Amino acid sequence: MNKITPYAGVAALASPLEVGADRAERTALELGRLLESAGCRIVNAGAIKNAGQAGNAGLLFSEKRVSSIVLTPTSWFEDYLVLDLLEECDAPVALWPLPGMETGALCGTQQLGCYLKQLGKSWSAVFGEIKAGEQFDRCMRFLRASALHYILRRARIGIAGQRVRGMTYVAPNEISLKKTFGCRVVPLDLLGLLKAGRDSDATLKKQVWENVKKAAARIDVSDAAGLDAAEMYLAIKKAVDAEGLSALAFGCYPDFMGHACLSASLLADEGIPIACEGDVHGAIGMLLLQSLTGAPTHNTDWLDPLPDGSVVFTHCGSSSYSLAADIKDIKLAKVRLACQGVCSLFPAKTGPVTLASILPKGDDYQLAVIEGEAVPTEMVFPGNPLRVKFKAPVREIMDWIFNEGIGHHWMAGYGHVAGEIRDLAGIIGLKLCVM
Repeated sequence: MNKITPYAGVAALASPLEVGADRAERTALELGRLLESAGCRIVNAGAIKNAGQAGNAGLLFSEKRVSSIVLTPTSWFEDYLVLDLLEECDAPVALWPLPGMETGALCGTQQLGCYLKQLGKSWSAVFGEIKAGEQFDRCMRFLRASALHYILRRARIGIAGQRVRGMTYVAPNEISLKKTFGCRVVPLDLLGLLKAGRDSDATLKKQVWENVKKAAARIDVSDAAGLDAAEMYLAIKKAVDAEGLSALAFGCYPDFMGHACLSASLLADEGIPIACEGDVHGAIGMLLLQSLTGAPTHNTDWLDPLPDGSVVFTHCGSSSYSLAADIKDIKLAKVRLACQGVCSLFPAKTGPVTLASILPKGDDYQLAVIEGEAVPTEMVFPGNPLRVKFKAPVREIMDWIFNEGIGHHWMAGYGHVAGEIRDLAGIIGLKLCVM
């Protein structure tokens, strides 16, 4: 599983009579090489100095299906150059004007920014020489957010069964969801999944279960329960492939608790996050964090703060084994409360984390994000406890959650990516709550 890879269209902007126009072609090449050095894929259109070149560049970028466009003004330029380009390829735009007192590159960028802002286009700007450093880091953050936007607009999120009765806010508004994040919801028949599991190849089921047992240090469930969990994994995997799903929400509580927990642990390593309790928003949050961090994520609830101000986040035991603090701690057990199925229990590993919460707000959506540091923890809850310390006092954070009306489900990914999420919110026009 790899981190998201931006795919950018690159060009330089200039007006032929202006000082600095003569370095447009060279600068486009320099910018392209710098982006490629950071792992970007690029399509370079060279210099854009007239409407014809602008339209051709837009057609090229559209044909190549870029996720973003990076334009470097080397002189003052006519704003319609970018407008004509965007008519052919309406992707988020990063502007990087070069310094130069006589060039007017910064002036051109400011005049264009005024226009783009009023048109409601997604854009960002930095200023300085084309080189590695703070401005380049800001540009790359925007490009990663744009690449994430591209992925989300094409994502299909499955929901098997129904959301939890009495947990209203996890119900998706499918039209608003498509309008904002761009994801499409795909309903799956839960009874059909169960039948597909029962009908799956017996040898394959046994092989899956035997491999799982080898990865666990302790097994407190029967082989019969393990084979049932393996068949659910095979059924979900088949549905994921058939429907082209990017993520899945499973309606587990209360009747099907423990049925898909092992599936979630296994499929996380295959790049398919599974959220609990039929929470489509949780599945999107996991996909979002997975794309930015390049690693599996945790599906969690916010539990009680500890005396030192840290907070334990966890669910019943459905995280990837790669997120265990110590593989020797992995125990296969029945799900809590229902005492059925197969869960994988272990304390979570340490490191920087970003937690995200997505929920509907009337006809729109809200995204909340907070960064912290995962620290060592004991098995204080039968699941995959993740203990996080924050910079702000925990009471202050809890007041923020109450005041903003943020729910209890938090998806957690390793690494600090709040900056990219902030840029994503700007691109899609989403209300962002940051602590």
